[in-house]
Amino acid sequence: MCVGVSLLLDVRDLTDVLVWLGGAVVLHDVVIAPIVLLAGLLLVRDGVRGPVRGALLVGGALTVVALPVLLRPGRTANSSVLPLDYPRNWLIALMVVATVTALVLAVRAFGRRRRATDE
Repeated sequence: MCVGVSLLLDVRDLTDVLVWLGGAVVLHDVVIAPIVLLAGLLLVRDGVRGPVRGALLVGGALTVVALPVLLRPGRTANSSVLPLDYPRNWLIALMVVATVTALVLAVRAFGRRRRATDE
């Protein structure tokens, strides 16, 4: 936070920063959140809706953050600019989110089954 504030203090024209921040809020509230809520409502049943919505939200945020490098026009003349394999790394991050979500759902199901046999 302190680094972000110090960088904001160096900005001469805050208009671009405010437009970017406003765009992020609009993108989240108008696009990402409704899609996540609708997908969670339509695709899954009650017991798993929360973790699936959380995974969709994290996946959507990762995608929005990764869009600039995913949509870049191609290789640049300078090889030190964006040197990593960003599409692969984005897919790995999405797979980690899916794996963690599956583990959470499995632990919940195991806990429910165990409680049902104890009763």
